[in-house]
Order: sequence, then structure tokens, then C-alpha cells
Amino acid sequence: GKGRIGQSRIFQSVFSLQVKPGNIRVKRRFGGGPLWDIGIYCVNAARYLFRDEPVEVFAFSANNGEARFREVEEMVSATLRFPGDRLAIFACSFGATDVSAYEVVGTKGVLRLDQAYEYALPIKQTITVNGKSMSRTYPKRDQFAPQLLHFSDCILNNRRPQPSGEEGLRDVRIIRALYRSAETGRPVALAAMPAIERPSRRRVRTKPSVKKPREFHATPPSQ
Repeated sequence: GKGRIGQSRIFQSVFSLQVKPGNIRVKRRFGGGPLWDIGIYCVNAARYLFRDEPVEVFAFSANNGEARFREVEEMVSATLRFPGDRLAIFACSFGATDVSAYEVVGTKGVLRLDQAYEYALPIKQTITVNGKSMSRTYPKRDQFAPQLLHFSDCILNNRRPQPSGEEGLRDVRIIRALYRSAETGRPVALAAMPAIERPSRRRVRTKPSVKKPREFHATPPSQ
């Protein structure tokens, strides 16, 4: 839709980190790989920001040949075509420094989110229109507690959670098409999907941030 940045035309994003050899993220049998693990956030963000489903996708995969990437690709770049000929472009990588950001480029301005896919760090939003930028920082918060409370309430009261499992299936459909494209070197068309109810601001629930718990026999992916 139209807003301060005008009509949204382009979504672009990079989500990358360095993964330690042997980490579960580089084990194919455990569902590893950058597209499944972190690229899905880029796919989901594009769908929500465009409020639509892609009709065609294209992808490249790349590998620098390091031993840690024997089972999975090192990185993937993808293009998703949405109705109205809007394009979403992103790259996700397990072999590059930490980046977590996206931009939405409109006909009048640009919206950028830094630390876009983080929950343990503040998120910075910058909107630039006519060369003038305004920034706002959103403090870190506990995003899991509201989800658990909502899901528990749905179980107790026999309600359909929002988002539901169908939301995840739609992301999976797109990722499978991206892998198919990377393997064949060709674009892959996606069938039209019925409109889906998306969470609105009236569903917002906030909880204060929590301290990072002590880890046992676990290390972050980049260490």
C-alpha cells in the first residue's frame, strides 16, 4: 500500500553470519542450510511488507569450498516477483560477517531496518524521504513470551492461532521453489494463493526484555 515512502516497489535484504564448523546449521540431515535457517526470515519479511504472495522466484546458490560447507550451500541469493511487478531481492549466508538488515524502496522514499531479524539487540528504523532521514530505535523485548501466551490461550479456548501453521507452509513452499530454481538454473512459477489473514496492531502484546540465559553445552553459531 501507499505510505510515507509511497508505493513499495523493492524489498532488499542481507542476513549473514559466520557459522562454526560442525554446527547443526551446516548439517543437511538436520535441516541445515542458510535458506532454511535464516533466509526464511527474509522471505517472511517480504511477504508481510508487500502483504502478498510471490508468483515467481529465482535463486543462485554459492559455495567457497570450505570444509564446513560440505553438506550445505554457503550462501543463496534470491529474487521473488510479487503481483504488481514488485521485486524482493535478498542474500543469506553462513560464510560472511554478521549483517541483519532490510530496506523497502518506495516511489517517494526508503525505509531501512538495521538488526532487522534480531531479538536480543535494539532495532533501528530509518525512513528517508526527499533526502531527509528520521530514525527511531525500538528496544529489545521478549518476543517469545507473548507468542507462548497466545498459543496457550488458543489451546485452552480451542481457537486458531494467528499466525497459524498455514503461514509456515507458505514460507516452505517458497523455499522449496527457490531450491528448485537454484538446481535447474531457471525461474519457478508459483500458483496463486488465497488471501490470508495477517496479524494486525490490535494483536500486539509486549513483554519486557529478559537476560540471556546461561548456556549449557551450547555455543552461538559464530563462535
